[in-house]
Amino acid sequence: MAKMADGIPLLSASTQRTLADKLYEKRKNAAREVEAVIRGLVAQQDHDRISSLLSLLVNDFALSPQSNHRKGGLIGLAAATMGLGSEAVQHLEKIIPPVLNSFTDQDSRVRYYACEALYNIAKVTRGDLVLFFNDIFDALCKLSADSEPSVQQAAHLLDRLVKDIVTESDQFSIEEFIPLLRERMNVLNPFVRQFLVGWITVLDSVPDIDMLGFLPDFLDGLFNMLSDSSHEIRQQADSALAEFLQEIKNAPSVDYGKMAEILVQRAASADEFTRLTSFTWLNEFVKLSGEQLVPYYADILGAILPAISDQEEKIRVVAKETNEELRTVKAEPAEGFDIGAVLVIARRELGSDWEATRLEALRWIALLLERHRTEVLSFLDDIFPALLSSLADTSDEVVCLVLEVQACIAGDAQHFHRLMVFLVHKFKIEQTLLEKRGTLALRRLCTLLDAERVYRELANIFEGEADLEFATTMVQALNLILLTAPELAEMRSLLKQSLLNPAGRDLFVSLSASWCHSAIATVSLCLLGQAYQHASAVIQALGESDINVNLLVQVDKLVRLLETPTFAYLRLQLLEPGRYPSLLKTLYGLLMLLPQQSAAFKILRTRLKTVPSQTFMHMQPSLPHTEFPGLSAIRRTASAGGYSQILSHIPTIQTSSTSEDGERSSDNINGPLGINFAAQLKQFEHMQHQHHLYQSQNKAPRRTLTPPPAQNGHHLSRTSDDVSDSVRRTRAASQVRLPKP
Repeated sequence: MAKMADGIPLLSASTQRTLADKLYEKRKNAAREVEAVIRGLVAQQDHDRISSLLSLLVNDFALSPQSNHRKGGLIGLAAATMGLGSEAVQHLEKIIPPVLNSFTDQDSRVRYYACEALYNIAKVTRGDLVLFFNDIFDALCKLSADSEPSVQQAAHLLDRLVKDIVTESDQFSIEEFIPLLRERMNVLNPFVRQFLVGWITVLDSVPDIDMLGFLPDFLDGLFNMLSDSSHEIRQQADSALAEFLQEIKNAPSVDYGKMAEILVQRAASADEFTRLTSFTWLNEFVKLSGEQLVPYYADILGAILPAISDQEEKIRVVAKETNEELRTVKAEPAEGFDIGAVLVIARRELGSDWEATRLEALRWIALLLERHRTEVLSFLDDIFPALLSSLADTSDEVVCLVLEVQACIAGDAQHFHRLMVFLVHKFKIEQTLLEKRGTLALRRLCTLLDAERVYRELANIFEGEADLEFATTMVQALNLILLTAPELAEMRSLLKQSLLNPAGRDLFVSLSASWCHSAIATVSLCLLGQAYQHASAVIQALGESDINVNLLVQVDKLVRLLETPTFAYLRLQLLEPGRYPSLLKTLYGLLMLLPQQSAAFKILRTRLKTVPSQTFMHMQPSLPHTEFPGLSAIRRTASAGGYSQILSHIPTIQTSSTSEDGERSSDNINGPLGINFAAQLKQFEHMQHQHHLYQSQNKAPRRTLTPPPAQNGHHLSRTSDDVSDSVRRTRAASQVRLPKP
């Protein structure tokens, strides 16, 4: 028992017994006596005896193993503080620790009285209590989740008082408090979360406390609370975040970078509300940050692109808006803009399951090519395979945009050749891609890169292609596109001048070598270029082994194409059989190749029947307005078969050194526009010989390329008279049957 120097106890024995009584009222009466004693000592300024009495209350009561003693000690310390008044600050080091220690007592009543004691102490000491704020905050945080409702209520009242004290104090240190707050922000207990959000809101309301500057330290915790199961907690967290966002908009300087990293992570949350809030913040950050976020653009884009296809419409809207804001920022590598990182994100999203995301990834690649072409091309090996794979996309819009990006890459000769080689290789190893997207890809590239340039490059590649079966398939596809696609109308017009125009001649010659892979493609090219003598020679050069189902299918296609607007000029030339005998000879040659039961045979025979039996133009003067020599015999022979007999009835009429409206003689070169058709024929025969050898070694079915339906809105639509009919007839052509023996 603590005694004064003269041997008199600091507290009477009865007071000490009453202070440890189990009844609250008796303990309260004893506490009043303690307060009176302390007041007397304060009046005497006897701080030594005050310290001794406080030690008595702490050691013999507050730290006692008996719960009633501990209760008495707590109320006694509170009473002593009230007795000390303004002098209490000198003794807080002794008073506060045992009270805070009681907050974790096993007895809930002790915890309750600890709250009550600290409440009374705080009322007396006010701002001086801030020196112990971190310890008090830690204790209150634990009590906020106490299992006893009465303790929770007492802690709540104490918490309100402490908040009032802190907001009034000029001694509060936010720098010391933030680490404590950050450690607890990821606690899942709902009561603790409410406690934390409450403190954040209160401190943010204090003008002298800069909570915004420390927002990155606890922002993630606030976003984590948005997915809490409690509606009240979600609402409190959202309200706090909304207030901070408003402050950010008004603040002259904010650290956007650290917060952007947090937002990007939270944008991938499984919780819809968390994602929406994250993108709302990112949207504002992109608008407000200027150059600060440039180094983080790749990460932000990585969050935005998937969200463009989010199931929630509100998120999609905000993500698209943010994406557009990002696109308007013209950032430079010198400012920290990582082009490589952005390309990695775009390439990754090309594999997204969602079309909108894939489209936006492609638009980003296109935008980077436009603004930073040199830097993007340095990463070409990384992105080019992904672009080629995207040609197999199920979306026509994606494929068209892929082709636009590829065309942009192929702006110079080096990358143009590389694109063509890569594209051909991709078609070669992926037959499905060739069948589904081959025609679309080729036509679109012709529109974007100039059809003649594309065809010349591809012709050069296929001329040396080792896989002759693949080369044949591709040449047949290119030939069909050449004859049908509206995009190649100018190229067709140029080829029609092959015998008159140097540019047309050069184009004809550049294509003819690779077109030799397919006999009917070669004939088609000759018909387009009005080289009818050579077309007839090619047909006559066909051997018995060349007449197979595949060739008949190709002939069937050609016959049907002859009825399209593309060959309207050719049909009109049939009105002058005397001027174009080789044309007639070529068409009868095709007729003789077809089975008589086929629809194509009937179509062509019907067309040839319309050739007039009287010649009206370009006849020899000795034969004005008379029947074309041998035409009746030709028709009789055609009905009976016999190709050699038909050819013998068709004369070759030449009135000058040229034949058939400017066609040079096929056995030499006459003048600067001449084409050496004799050499062309030998080249064709050589190529066909190579095919015979190849087929004997590789007896696999040939691949085919079916043109896709018309694509509206992408400049790929075909006229109903042209390619749409061609496609239907192409499919029907596969039903051509060989004549029965």
